[in-house]
Amino acid sequence: MLINIKHRGWRTLTKVPKITIYFWILKLLSTAMGEATSDFFVHHINPFIAVIVSGIVLGISIYIQLKSKRYIAWVYWFAVVMVSVFGTMAADAVHIVLQIPYAASTIFYGIMLIITFTVWYVSEKTLSIHSIHTIRREIFYWATVFFTFALGTATGDMTAVTFGWGYLLSGIIFTILFFTPGIATLKFKLNPILAFWISYTLTRPLGASFADYFGVSHNFGGLGFGRATVAITLTIFIIILVIYVSKTKKDVQSYYIAE
Repeated sequence: MLINIKHRGWRTLTKVPKITIYFWILKLLSTAMGEATSDFFVHHINPFIAVIVSGIVLGISIYIQLKSKRYIAWVYWFAVVMVSVFGTMAADAVHIVLQIPYAASTIFYGIMLIITFTVWYVSEKTLSIHSIHTIRREIFYWATVFFTFALGTATGDMTAVTFGWGYLLSGIIFTILFFTPGIATLKFKLNPILAFWISYTLTRPLGASFADYFGVSHNFGGLGFGRATVAITLTIFIIILVIYVSKTKKDVQSYYIAE
């Protein structure tokens, strides 16, 4: 039975943060930071080395997250940031190295995300992130997170480049789409779990579009601040906010179950 009282010898029900404004801000910051960081590394060092190193660091971050017994803000967001960086590289590599169109990679990652959701639901009978308290559910969760990042990266690049919308217009459109599920939940009783995952997926192209808009040169429709500047600035904001939620515990879910 779930109750809302903390007690010694009990543990948190889930290893993911509570869905608050802090969650969405950190998610958007991490997606934008991952885009800027990935693009900087790929363009300034050997792409293969960049992918290998980021993959290793991603593996370490996920291992630490899986081994932790409870939700720890810096551990969780470190994993999210690394999924963002590596997921961006994975989506870009498919296009740059294999010459696969953004539309095709968008469809591919969309199918993979649907398959992940389907297997997750068949296995666990729920897609709620409020019940991530077993290793199997956590693996499903992080697989889903990865494919949302890869799908979002491909989708954002498709709208900005293939469709010719540019980064600013793409960012504005994805911002509108991001808020739509929440409004639909309040006004039309859209399933909140479905609404969450739609908005969650949309944070990727939203954050990436604005990261590119601020980072790329004027010749490519951006403001020209530079990818390194954008990546460092966003990293600083992420660190500050993670420290804040770590100290205040504002993102810790308060439901507990007996061990």
